[in-house]
Amino acid sequence: MIRSAWLAGTLAALAAGGVGYVAGQGTPTVPAFVERVRSELVPGLVDDVRERVAGWLPAVSGHAATSVPAPKKAAGPVLYYRDPDGKPVYSASLMATGDGREFRAVRAGEDVGFDVPDEGDAMPSAMSGHGMAQGEAAKPAGGARMILYYRNPMGLPDTSPVPKKDSMGMDYIPVYAGEDEGGNVVTVSPGKVQRTGVRTEVAERRVVAQPVRVPGTVALDERRVTVIATRSDAYVDHVENVTTGDRVRKGQALVHVYSPEINAAAAQLIANPGFDGARRRLQNLNVSETVIDEMERTRKVPMAVTWSSPRDGLVLQRTAIEGMKAAAGDTLFRIGDVSTMWVLADVPERDLASVRVGQAATVRLRSSPGRTFSGKVAVIYPQVNPDTRATRVRIELPNPDGTLLPDMYADVEIATGDAKPVMAVPDDAVIDTGERQVVLLDRGEGRFEPKEVKVGVRGEGYIEVREGVAAGDRVVTAANFLIDAESNLKAALQSLAAPKDAKDDRQASNAGGKP
Repeated sequence: MIRSAWLAGTLAALAAGGVGYVAGQGTPTVPAFVERVRSELVPGLVDDVRERVAGWLPAVSGHAATSVPAPKKAAGPVLYYRDPDGKPVYSASLMATGDGREFRAVRAGEDVGFDVPDEGDAMPSAMSGHGMAQGEAAKPAGGARMILYYRNPMGLPDTSPVPKKDSMGMDYIPVYAGEDEGGNVVTVSPGKVQRTGVRTEVAERRVVAQPVRVPGTVALDERRVTVIATRSDAYVDHVENVTTGDRVRKGQALVHVYSPEINAAAAQLIANPGFDGARRRLQNLNVSETVIDEMERTRKVPMAVTWSSPRDGLVLQRTAIEGMKAAAGDTLFRIGDVSTMWVLADVPERDLASVRVGQAATVRLRSSPGRTFSGKVAVIYPQVNPDTRATRVRIELPNPDGTLLPDMYADVEIATGDAKPVMAVPDDAVIDTGERQVVLLDRGEGRFEPKEVKVGVRGEGYIEVREGVAAGDRVVTAANFLIDAESNLKAALQSLAAPKDAKDDRQASNAGGKP
């Protein structure tokens, strides 16, 4: 049969070639041998081949011979042209091979897939150039995976129990058993995981702190400032060699003043040593105990009374001038203790909720680059500045060497958050939609499950997770938006009513093939 078919084809080709040769020579007649082959030999051989093939098919397949319909011509515009022998040669316009054969046109619906399938991935018929016949049942053959249903290739909420094409001629994508797991688990092939750059990290307990960085100003501790003043009218008799900026010690003489009222009380004390009222009067005039004891010992009234520094500190202000008259209450000196200083920082209203009393704070002076001072938040002032929408926070710092000076500028960093470790994941792992927060858990073997979580504080690239994640869970930190989009698509498809055939097949698969 094969030899007859070959002979028939050869003779037909000779006949056609002879006719073509004659036509090319312009001869109006056809040679006799060509005419005889075409009219006598070829029809007989063709009939013989047809009879032999008709008898051979039932013997091989065991079925009656049936006519094979001609393949339908692909519809749609031409996408590109490819080599007629299947070689990896393509062209955007019509071209021919070296031997003059034209390239084959590839139309829409024949080859519209651009993704390279991985080993084990389902290859849509649109990508392979051929697919299942319309209406073919999705049944496993020889251990092949069972097809549950077909989904729209463009992600539209449309499924089908049998193969079909969309309006653009693209084949629907089969969904196999095992890919359609319960819940929202998404299965991604290892090749796609590698191509999309999926990365994961283990969730663990750690300290999460988001520092609040604000500017501040160094100020004196209001509790450590003292004013030197008389409580009666007086005249400045003499001022010691002390001026603004000098450091003084407790008990060091500052100024000598003459006050008639003080002298009258002193004379009464000397005249009546046992009279307690005279001593009390001198105390009320702010005369120091040292000066009163000296009056009682010498039994003399001094012309001028000495005023001394009540504490160690810095001379912040000097207004005393020799010979001047000072009214009662006038400030002669102002002394400040700078061993402990304040830093006043303005925290914006949006960050105020994370700042608490007792939190550690780090202060850096612009005048001392590289040096830091450590303190704690002592007070959060109970009002918000209406102009800056900020609240003042006070930090107390020790200043043993006097580096901190009043009105210096400083950069303040307050360590917010809890010092105890909390469950945390990287910031990149959390997908925040505004209404909810989701992470993708890596379940292994290319399976990923979206999980809604409740988050807390953020800091240093991590975010606290209060619910939804346990220690040891692997969360996706890169390409999670792509996986989440596929999960949303799957959820949309599952929300639709599955076709009846697909439901029956799925139930049969879950029951192990039992009805």
